[in-house]
This record gives sequence, structure tokens and C-alpha cells, in this order.
Amino acid sequence: MAQAQTLDFGALLSRGNLKALAAPGLIVIILSMMVLPLPPFALDVFFTFNIAMSVMVLLAAMYAIRPLDFSVFPTILLVTTLLRLSLNVASTRVVLLEGHTGPGAAGKVIEAFGHFLVGGNYAVGIVVFIILTLINFVVITKGAGRIAEVGARFTLDAMPGKQMAIDADLNAGLIGEDEARKRRATIAEEADFYGSMDGASKFVRGDAVAGILILLINVIGGLIVGVLQHDMEVAQAAKNYTLLTIGDGLVAQIPALIISTAAGLVVTRVGEDERDIGQQVIGQVFGNPAVLVLTAGILAIMGMIPGMPNFVFLLLAGGIGFLAWWTLKRQAVEAETAEKAPAEEEAPAENKEASWSDVAPVDVLGLEVGYRLIPLVDKGQDGDLLKRIRGLRKKFAQEVGFLSAPVHIRDNLELKPNAYRITLKGVEVGQGEAYPGSYLAINPGRVTGKLAGTATTDPAFGLPAIWIEAGLREQAQVFGYTVVDAGTVVATHLNHVILSHASELLGRQEAQALLDHIAKDAPKLVEDLVPKALSLSVVQRVLQNLLDEGVNIRDMRTIIETLAEHAQRSQDPMELTSQVRVALGRAIVQQLYPGNAEMQVIALEPGLERILAQALGGAPAGSGEMSGIEPGLADTLLRETAAAAQRQENLGLPAVLLVPGHLRWLLSRFLRRAWPNLKVLANAEIPESRTIRVTAIIGAKQ
Repeated sequence: MAQAQTLDFGALLSRGNLKALAAPGLIVIILSMMVLPLPPFALDVFFTFNIAMSVMVLLAAMYAIRPLDFSVFPTILLVTTLLRLSLNVASTRVVLLEGHTGPGAAGKVIEAFGHFLVGGNYAVGIVVFIILTLINFVVITKGAGRIAEVGARFTLDAMPGKQMAIDADLNAGLIGEDEARKRRATIAEEADFYGSMDGASKFVRGDAVAGILILLINVIGGLIVGVLQHDMEVAQAAKNYTLLTIGDGLVAQIPALIISTAAGLVVTRVGEDERDIGQQVIGQVFGNPAVLVLTAGILAIMGMIPGMPNFVFLLLAGGIGFLAWWTLKRQAVEAETAEKAPAEEEAPAENKEASWSDVAPVDVLGLEVGYRLIPLVDKGQDGDLLKRIRGLRKKFAQEVGFLSAPVHIRDNLELKPNAYRITLKGVEVGQGEAYPGSYLAINPGRVTGKLAGTATTDPAFGLPAIWIEAGLREQAQVFGYTVVDAGTVVATHLNHVILSHASELLGRQEAQALLDHIAKDAPKLVEDLVPKALSLSVVQRVLQNLLDEGVNIRDMRTIIETLAEHAQRSQDPMELTSQVRVALGRAIVQQLYPGNAEMQVIALEPGLERILAQALGGAPAGSGEMSGIEPGLADTLLRETAAAAQRQENLGLPAVLLVPGHLRWLLSRFLRRAWPNLKVLANAEIPESRTIRVTAIIGAKQ
């Protein structure tokens, strides 16, 4: 095993892949500087590398789009702090050993910072060093640490709301499992990043304190070494060692100040704008002509005051005024270009005779939007609703079992600006309003606070909701609201409508396309059924009956085999549907009661079953009419069913009624008036392996 590991390491080196050794090597070098003496030239190299490293970190922070794009920053902060402290230790050793020889004893870099930058005046050097340390310690590091602390706290508080929003998008089909997993990982990384930044800021604070202590120790130690060991005059020793110490302190504090500035830039980024800091500053500060004009005017007024530096003020006023004029001119050209582009694309319509092409077919599924919602469906304006709708159709096909008709989207000027309407075969089946740029905060029933906004209801499920500004999004998630944008509101509502009307979307054309798709893998199975045994219309009706009661048709092999088996005995769609439901019983029950859990259901009192069987015996098959039952009994049946279903759902159980097979269809159609979510199952549909427990009996005497 040891030999194999040696060979692998040798292969790693032979390939020239030294990236894995770079970080450990750097740490070893940094730690070695604390104990090994370094010549002045080596100190110059490492001090220069420290300055270059700090500049690279600052530029990387400025060009990062999001804080997580520079997620390694807390580690870099630790490494650079350790590098500065190691250099301080190494330079202190050289200063105390060779400081009596002159200002160049510790290398050219320290000499330059200690002599040229402060003019050789150690009193000025001490003041400059203290000022830089205070700026770094009190202003930048303390502020960046506070922002990181608050950011970590609010990120952790907002995690449950963000997770709920991801789950809502996943359930609505707007995103896939991979995208949901990626978003969850991003949320966790944000919390880890801000927590690490909160702790890493303590490194810089400790570095500033250590710099002050090292300065005092070097000055006092230099005086002792110079006077007692090298017999120097007190004034000469103070000058030599103080200048060297000041140079050492400045060459360490300036990179520390740059690194602290980079930390502040990273944690103060706000928003999800796909631009770096420089572009954001130019766009938001210098992009408003009104601000520039007012600034130029104020500077011009100040420049005309006697005693003021008139030339400087008027020069800057003229420059800012020119920038304002140029910005206004550029915006006017862009607006004119945007207005001309659509006009050039529109061709004048010619007067033509009416033809059959003027008779437009009715769209199976339609989405009409007001003019303010057009950006949501316009690719040119970064609208992603079209992509979401394609995802909805794909998810519908995977879960329900057939491909629905495409959604035809058009603008409708008759609607309110923020309104939309969903149509099925030209008839409105859903409508609502959405506000691009705002967010809908949906109350799932357990929120902890109130929000300022426009109260409304979720158009898909009728839950209480509030339209809020984008700035309140994080606060709403902290309070426990499910926060979605305008595009998600429309897409979720459309998905709910499609699922609710799945049976109406399965037309003759879709049924034939479904059979053709199955015939690719089982051609003989489909050929024996259609048209030999059953017509396409009967098969379509059976599939619609299944969809009408929320049963998916993904298991088409079982459905076709069951229809082929019973087609010679009956051509009645209702009878065939009952047989198919029995064959699909395991899947139907599994959808309502996952796993092997006990089935807690509602049942009918035996006497009531006999009365209903006698009353429904003369009802036409498939009519769903209860004309044979007296009105009082029908009302009582509806009322008790609704109460029992309500109790089931309050207990977190599905509302399921178990009845004899000959009553199932008519009772299912009739009892939907009492409880739309009620599922009526026949006894024959329950697999023998499932355990049943009756929790409520309809018609039992109280």
C-alpha cells in the first residue's frame, strides 16, 4: 500500500500538477519565516508579494458579481493575516540584530516606507501608522464585521422561507430536481459564507492590535539593544530603530488596509444585478442626468463666491455639466432607437377579400395578458414565463400520462394592465392579476408577522396573500411567508388549471397520439384493441373518466389490456371504466395512502347502502342523477359527507369514501357538490394486502 501511494505521488509530480501542493507549500513557508532567519533581499521579495497579493484580492472582490463568487475569501483573509504576522516576526528579528548598521538593514522595502514615505521623520511616521491602524481597526474592519454578522443572522432566519419557495417552485413544475438541489446548496453556502466572514473579520482586528504591540516592542527593544549592546547614543538608537520599526509597520498595515477594504466590498454587495461593483457605481451614481445637473449647479454657485478657489469649482462644475449633457443625449438616442425598431418591423396591412384563412380555430389552451405583463412573455425583455410553461407541459406529461395541447399566449388590451386570463377552448376558466417587479407573499397559515402591501388572494388555491415590494422579500421569508414572483404566480395558476381540467384536454387527437406512442413499443397490443375491439371514441371516454376523478393514465399497458379483456362483454364506457379502476386499484390507493400505511376511510351505513341501491337502480348509467332519492335524504347525505370529509382533512388524512362497486360512479358524481376533493373508491379497488379502518360512518344514528 505504501509503495502504491508513493507511485501515485510520483505520477502527480510527473504530470506537473502542482496546484494541490501550492496551498500547503505556502503555509509551510509562512510558518517557516517565524523561526528561520531571512536575509534582507528575501524580506523585500516577501513584502512585495504581500502587497501584490492584497491588490489582487481587492480587484477580485470588485469584479465579483455575487459574494459567493468569492467564497474562498475568509480563508484568504486568514492566510494573508498569517503572512503579515510572519513577516513582522521575521523583520523584527532583522531589525533588532542589524538595526545599528543603518536604515537599510532590513531591506529596501522597509527603508523606502520608513524613510521616503514619511520623510525620515519618525514622529510623522508614528502618527501616520496610528491613523492607518485606526482607519483599519475602527472604521473598515468593525463595519465589515458588523455587516457580516447581521448578514449571517438574517440569512439563517430566511432559510426556512427560501426552502419553502424552492419546494413551491418544484411542486409547480417550474424547476427540476437538479435545479432545486442547486438552489438549496446555494442557500446553505450563503449562510456558511457570512458566518465565516463574521469570524474572519476577527483576524484583521487582532492583526491591527498585534501591529500596535509589535511597534511598541520593536521601539523599546531597539533602544535597549542599541544602547546596551552596541554602545549607541540614545538619540541615534531611537532614530535608527524607530524608522525601521515605522517602515516595518507601514509595509504591513497598508496591505492590511487593502484587504479590509476588499472584505467590506464583498459583504456590502446588495441585489442580484449581473454587474460588477464598478459598473453598478457608474450606472447608479453617474447614470441619472438630474443628479449630475444639480451637482454641477451647486458647484458653480460655490465657485462664484468670493474667496473660494473659483477655478477649481468652476472647472469641476463644467466637467460634470458636460457629463450630464452627454448622458441626456445618449438616453434620447437609445429611446428613439427603441421606438423605431417595432415600427420598422410592422408591415402595412393590405385590404384583401375574406377567406377561410380568416376563420381562426379556437385555442385549446390560451393565456391572455394585459400590456404590463407582456415583459413576462417577451424573450426580448428577459421574460421567462414561456420557459416555465414548457416546463409545466413536460411535468404534466410525466405525471398525468399524455401531452396536453400547447398554450397559446397573446396580449389583450381589453384586460386590466396587470390582469391575465386563462381560457379553455375559448372559455375563461381562470383569471387573476400579477405585478412584475413585486412579489406575492402567500400566508400558509403559520406566519409570525404582518407586511405592508396590497392584500389579495392566491389565484391558484385561494390562500390569503399580499403583494409586496422587492425590498420586503427577505423580511417576508423570515416571517414564514411563501414568496414568489409575478411569473411564478401566473405559471402556478396555469398549472393548477391544467391539472383540474385534464379530462377536457384529452381530445380525440391527443388520444390517438397516445395510442400511437404506445404502439411503438407494443404494436400488437394496440392493434387488437383499436379498432378491432373498441372504437377510439370509447377508449377516449374511458381515459377521460379516469382523468375526471384524478387517476393518471401513465400505466397505459394495464389500461389497454383490461379494455381488451372486457371489450367483448361490454361496450359501455362506464362499465369499462369500473373494470380499469379495479385493475389500477393498487396505483389509485398508493396515490392516496403512500407505502403500506393503514387506510382510514369513511363508509356508508348498511341500511343507507340498501336505500341508495334501490333508489339508484333506475337511474341512467353515467347520468350521476339522484332523482330517485327524496330531497331530504339527499340533503342529509351531502351534509354528513361534507362534515366527515372535513374531519378527515383536519386530521391530515385524505377524504376517501368506500362504497360498493355498483354505487361508486353515481355517488362520486353526486357527492362532489358537497366536497370537491372527496375520493370515492369501490371495495373491489382495494388490494387485499391493505388494512382498512373506518373512521366515520355516514347515515349512522347519533
